Amino acid sequence: MGQRTGSVIENALDYGDALPDGGALIGLDLGTKTIGVATCDAGWRYATAGKTIPRSKFAKDSAKLRAIVEERAIVGVVIGLPRNMDGSEGPRAQASRAYARNLAETFALPVLLWDERWSTSSAEAAMIGQDMSRAKRAERIDSHAAAIILQGAIDALAGGGL
Repeated sequence: MGQRTGSVIENALDYGDALPDGGALIGLDLGTKTIGVATCDAGWRYATAGKTIPRSKFAKDSAKLRAIVEERAIVGVVIGLPRNMDGSEGPRAQASRAYARNLAETFALPVLLWDERWSTSSAEAAMIGQDMSRAKRAERIDSHAAAIILQGAIDALAGGGL
């Protein structure tokens, strides 16, 4: 594993250096009530929406995430960083940074913070394009947003980073 195990990283090039050559990644869209989860294949080609986990205390959240990390042999985590449209950061971004630090320490895995602007609206547009009902969209929006966040990160890894 790379030298940055258990650290929080903010660009794909450094994140790529912290990862082994290949291995599944997990993407997270942290909401106030839920955590959207997505995973990708070991070759970092395709992100797939997974579960949506009801948000709780960190210990409970991390136990649920650990089960996925172990089951899928995850080698790294990508967390959406909710920036404002002007690039500034508010309280939600600071909460995501704190969550990323806790997760990096708890799992001893590299964590990439990835700009998530537009991820939820992109996910919703894609689901509307699939003619998904409003109820199903509400149920799955967070995991689809996590897949968009993760796909952006793996595309950057494939392209040499940002």
